[in-house]
Amino acid sequence: MAKAKASKEAKAAAKAARKEASRARRKQLWQAFQMQRKEDKLLLPLMIGSILLLTGLAVLIGLLTGSLVFVLPLGIVLGVLIAFIIFGRRVQKTVFTKADGQAGAAAWALDNMRGQWRVKQAVSGTTHLDAVHRVIGKPGVILVGEGSPHRVKTLLAQEKKKIARVVGDTPIYDVIVGNDEGQVPLKKLERHLSKLPNNINKARIDSLESRLAALGGKGPGAGMPKGPMPAGAKMRNIQRTARRR
Repeated sequence: MAKAKASKEAKAAAKAARKEASRARRKQLWQAFQMQRKEDKLLLPLMIGSILLLTGLAVLIGLLTGSLVFVLPLGIVLGVLIAFIIFGRRVQKTVFTKADGQAGAAAWALDNMRGQWRVKQAVSGTTHLDAVHRVIGKPGVILVGEGSPHRVKTLLAQEKKKIARVVGDTPIYDVIVGNDEGQVPLKKLERHLSKLPNNINKARIDSLESRLAALGGKGPGAGMPKGPMPAGAKMRNIQRTARRR
């Protein structure tokens, strides 16, 4: 009896936790929508337009085929789905636009990538907030640099030489985040990494992660922000924090 009671209490607690998490997600979604709506005047017209367009097409198809009662709900659901996709894409675009060029933006983008990526932020860096981040995935090892290009190139070369002694014949790629020629824009970083060829399997990824973790790699850049620097932040203060660390 005691076990059954404990089991019921655990299930009730889990159910309550799921409800609370769902409520929190809805609240965050609503807040994101309100913020985006204020900044993006096209958001509502595009979302409403997608719903009306799909609903209209469903009505037309339903009238022509005599199956309006079945096609109309499908059109409405598809319209709402497209509206949510538009919302997500435009929010993402706004976030990347605001983050672009700020210290820590690449680290933030890497941490928010979809898929089985192993990200280690700021394995090397400078007190000017230039940094190299290490990513391990199916392509191999990817070094992602952000900051002043001439300083980042030096950091990438040093880090590449250091890890080459550990990873053997595993491919090592290097990327500089930026908008100049030969660089990868922040908003295209995830897509760029995803297009790299698959060269190693999960077992080798695990092995590489363990071996590279032994290298440490906490350089001056370890004091950089964990995400894009807020607008108006004092560069000098952050640099001072980096030096103390």
